[in-house]
Amino acid sequence: MRVVTLIGAVAFLAACRDGPQGIAPPPPVAPVIASAAVTLGPFNALSAVVSVHTWDADSVVVWYRLDDTTVVGDSATPAVVTSGDFSVIPVLGLLPGRRYLLGAIAYGPGGLAEGEPLTVTTDTLPSDLPRYTAGGLDPSPGYVVFAAGRYGLVIDNTGRVVWYRRFPIGPGLNFQAQATGRYTVRPLTPEPGDIEPWLEIDVLGAITRTFGCANGLQPRFHDLIAEMDGAYWILCDETRTMDLTALGGVANAQVLGTVVQHMSAAGDLLFQWSPFDHFALTDLDSASRAGPTVNWTHGNALDLDADGNLVVSFRSLSEITKIDTRSGAVLWRMGGLRNQFAFETDGLPAFVSQHGLRLTGPGRLVLLDNLGNATGTRGERYAYDEGAHQARQIGAYESSPAVTAQLGGTTQALPGGRVLVAYGNGGRVEEYNASGQVVWRIEGNPGYIFRAQRIRSLYQPGLEWR
Repeated sequence: MRVVTLIGAVAFLAACRDGPQGIAPPPPVAPVIASAAVTLGPFNALSAVVSVHTWDADSVVVWYRLDDTTVVGDSATPAVVTSGDFSVIPVLGLLPGRRYLLGAIAYGPGGLAEGEPLTVTTDTLPSDLPRYTAGGLDPSPGYVVFAAGRYGLVIDNTGRVVWYRRFPIGPGLNFQAQATGRYTVRPLTPEPGDIEPWLEIDVLGAITRTFGCANGLQPRFHDLIAEMDGAYWILCDETRTMDLTALGGVANAQVLGTVVQHMSAAGDLLFQWSPFDHFALTDLDSASRAGPTVNWTHGNALDLDADGNLVVSFRSLSEITKIDTRSGAVLWRMGGLRNQFAFETDGLPAFVSQHGLRLTGPGRLVLLDNLGNATGTRGERYAYDEGAHQARQIGAYESSPAVTAQLGGTTQALPGGRVLVAYGNGGRVEEYNASGQVVWRIEGNPGYIFRAQRIRSLYQPGLEWR
């Protein structure tokens, strides 16, 4: 009897699968929304969180609109892939002090299901949150990310703050969108002289991990590259006591050099490069190495080239250096006292005390030339030939009236030959088109903005243009 039953079951299954007269498989089950709830975002008044319990769903979106009869049409979040039967969907970029209607829609192989409408009223903005006005005739789409006051924040093209995260003592000048779709920041800590790690922040403002340097070194706030596999490249401070009397300095000089480290996702040191092994103190001009504290290299930007090697900006040396990420060898040096490149600048000066280095393609880079131009600080594009050691300036972007940024600043290459320039303590943030014309700016003086970045999405910041 058991043999007959097994044979019959096999035949039945074969007929359902292959037989022309077989029984068709049942249709996919339609998803079900068992429950849904909404709460205010945990770290800013312009966000909400919708929690949804579903069955037979593979993704969920949330529609939302102001609870106002004059409002036509809904907005919607990107789809969130379900994990088990529960999903958490952030809703970002809301207006402060307003009542919203929201609703979940679950999707699955069997169709879709709509949840009952929910309501939430957003809070008012913090009193110390900076306010801005911005505009221009032709801005790129999206938002601009930067640090200001005690906040990491994002504004839209009108200057309205659409996202923020407050840090008790401030974000430490640099609030940065990464190619991982999250933000990184190295906030200040209460104790002077202690180790201040970088933090990773998700789109709701929660801290998801920390980034530090190996060997007890202090992380620098200037730049960090977070990789998709969890590894990261980081700039670190190393200080050595050195006798510089033979070089016109003092006997117990505190010499600060920038170390570059590559760390694994687990926090293991994968690679380290130190200027103490590759540079000389005489690479720095004599006046800058005469005091008790010598800011020798001042690394302030790093980027990975297409060949996997690293390009680093050293502000104190007015130099850009390419480093072999396997051997640590210095492949070339551009700018400064040890410059190896012939500049075809048509009489234009080379960069000095630069910031914001970014590679934009093979043999192409953009940077902020803080002090190399007599008329003021400006963004500059360069084309260079590594083999021939030749470089030429192919574009310049300068504010009007001109401004000189002694400290900070960044550049970001955008689609269509555009460039976003933050002028550091010069108090300007401007976007230029390929012809060098200003197409968007933050009006007035926005204060010291060390880094500004454009992003296309509040939900996946940094993924578009890295």
